[in-house]
Amino acid sequence: MLSKQLIRRTFGTNHSQVKPRVTQLLIDGKFVNSASGKTFDTFNPATEEKITSVQEGGVEDVNRAVKAARRAFDEGPWRRMSGAERGRLLYKLADLMEKHQDELAALEALDNGKPFGFAKAADIALCIKTYRYYAGWADKIHGQTIPISGPFLCYTKEEPVGVAGQIIPWNFPALMQAWKLGPALATGCTVVMKPAEQTPLTALRVGELIMEAGFPEGVVNILPGFGPSAGVALATHKNVDKVAFTGSTEVGYQIMRNSHKENLKRITLELGGKSANIIMDDADIDLAIAQSQVGLFLNQG
Repeated sequence: MLSKQLIRRTFGTNHSQVKPRVTQLLIDGKFVNSASGKTFDTFNPATEEKITSVQEGGVEDVNRAVKAARRAFDEGPWRRMSGAERGRLLYKLADLMEKHQDELAALEALDNGKPFGFAKAADIALCIKTYRYYAGWADKIHGQTIPISGPFLCYTKEEPVGVAGQIIPWNFPALMQAWKLGPALATGCTVVMKPAEQTPLTALRVGELIMEAGFPEGVVNILPGFGPSAGVALATHKNVDKVAFTGSTEVGYQIMRNSHKENLKRITLELGGKSANIIMDDADIDLAIAQSQVGLFLNQG
């Protein structure tokens, strides 16, 4: 086990001071306990010490969250909101994350095991840039006018898919959340997200900031939990229109096989692999080795 002095040198003093603010599920704009009352523990990988207990989302919680997201999409103000208004909320979220960047980086370091300085300079900084990038796109999603024969007007109109179920991994928890939430929210979708059970803390804190920014209730729902229960329930739910998953190839196959059972979901899968390289005969082999090492071990903790 690492000494506290070594941890402070590695992670920064903020790491040792941060306390998780949120450990409940975010459903329909409120932080609530799981329907089953179950919790699970999350640990600091650097010390193997328990950080806190988090509410464990299950099938009933997924049903509640999807119902809230469905209502927010079909009936709530989100669907009627202009792209510019959605962009304004995303900008506000980015500003709040920037305001709390030390806390978010410390939570990321605590829960994931990566150095505080790296989490702040890379993970959280890139999260803020991601939300601002997609905020800028929110009012620039256009269809096309198409020339046809006769006195007619033919055009396309881009519309949101609907309710997006999003499942993210543990290696870059906050950044994976931003990569999933940013485009979905910019385009007008509502979201039910399951963060990895190993790293739920930054996802929940960002959820709190989402509500502080003024997003309507039910637009973003966050359910920490496990794949065989919450993950499967979310990926197969009949009222989820799109599933976005980052994780193992094995689970990706399962999602693909099950996506058509209740409805024909759209799916996006980022799967498996570990820093594969193709090195050509004329490559600078020393440079290739150096870059391969960075690709393999950049996020080593």
